[in-house]
Amino acid sequence: MRTCRGGCSDGSTGARYNVDLMRRLVFASLVIVSACAPKTIPLPVVTVPAYPDFIEPSIPPDFAGSPVASTQKRAWTFLEAGDLRSAEREFSMAIRVTPAFSPAETGLGWVGLAEKDAKAALPHFDRALERGPNDVSALVGRGQALLALNRPNDALASFRSALALDGSLTEIRQRVDVLTFRGLEQDIASARAAARAGHAEEAVQAYRTAIASSPDSPFLYRELAAVERQAGNAGAALEDYRKAASLDPTDARTIAQIGELLEASGDIEGAAKAYSDSLAIEANADVEKRLDEVRAKSAVAKLPDEYRAIDQAPQISRADLAALIGIRLAPLLTGSRSGDEALMTDVRANWAATWILAVARAGVMDPFANHQFQPGTVVHRTDLAVAAARLLGRITAQRPGQRQTWEGARLTFSDLSSSHLAYPAASMAVAAGVMKTGPGDSFQASRTVSGADAIEAIGKLASLAGLPAPSTR
Repeated sequence: MRTCRGGCSDGSTGARYNVDLMRRLVFASLVIVSACAPKTIPLPVVTVPAYPDFIEPSIPPDFAGSPVASTQKRAWTFLEAGDLRSAEREFSMAIRVTPAFSPAETGLGWVGLAEKDAKAALPHFDRALERGPNDVSALVGRGQALLALNRPNDALASFRSALALDGSLTEIRQRVDVLTFRGLEQDIASARAAARAGHAEEAVQAYRTAIASSPDSPFLYRELAAVERQAGNAGAALEDYRKAASLDPTDARTIAQIGELLEASGDIEGAAKAYSDSLAIEANADVEKRLDEVRAKSAVAKLPDEYRAIDQAPQISRADLAALIGIRLAPLLTGSRSGDEALMTDVRANWAATWILAVARAGVMDPFANHQFQPGTVVHRTDLAVAAARLLGRITAQRPGQRQTWEGARLTFSDLSSSHLAYPAASMAVAAGVMKTGPGDSFQASRTVSGADAIEAIGKLASLAGLPAPSTR
């Protein structure tokens, strides 16, 4: 080889030198580029997944068979192998290449959970669900992140959404059951504490929350109804008692509570049915008493307005007294006597004609000598005493062998002598407690009888005869 010192005249040697230099530069560049390019890490072989509870996100149909789907698959394999760094790199690469690819965000969320960083994981699951609301894996992962962040109610909602999309998630269903039970216990405890403290609104809200978690629990509706009833919300209480009864038709107590609310609202027929239904399930003396009372009210409601006005009357008529006796003491009127009662000429068109005839036939109240009953005549205390004494005689006749306290009574009145025609009846009525004396042991024979006085006397007679207490309303 010839060497040119101080330059070569033919130029060939210089050209060869430049080519060699370029080759060296290209080689160096390739070495540098090769050194800077990411190395492909071979996929590990996963025999036992590091996180068996993690749910692999599905690949959306639009991305099936795409390079980003392959990257996602590689990333999940690294995650299952426990190589979190490689998994995070692959998931991040998928997002950089295709930002709309939601499974990669879900994958990053799972990486966050694997690193026990729920706070960092949650935003990834949220973003994944913004892009794909039906991502079951993201919903489950989000639920787990929320649990770790002590947000059980939000976690429960996320798990339920996942179950709605995939009912085969047995472990998630069990977790939902546990969370529901725990939350229900807390809600019930809060509701009961608020109710005991008298915080009705707070208690109602707590019961509503508990019911949302367990809508088929009749006792929750029953307890809620009790709070609403105490707070004066009768309509809401009735609705919840009915819901409780529909969930448990054998709950006699709840059905009786429905009867009480209906009775208070004026629905007497509805109340009677509820009480009857309750008693058909379980015997209860209190409910039986209520049923008797509403049946009596129902019967009274069908009576003439004149009868229902008696309790407010400042003075009653003979028709009023006959109606009170005929309706409330009917069992004492059995067995009639012969007489002129059928000849009474002034009762046919009277509202109380039926009961006037009954008391006349029984000899409890007599027509006058002119064959008139005079139903509009005002009743005085002597009139009431005579009728009461005759009824007391009938009570005594029904209990042979038992001496009654009023038999043969000879009381002293300051204004009624023992020779007065009404004295025996007055003495018997007062001795039996059916009537009371006035100031200074006066009987006040000529005083008129008010509706309240008459009802009190009839009530005492009913009690002595073992009959239900009277009512005009």
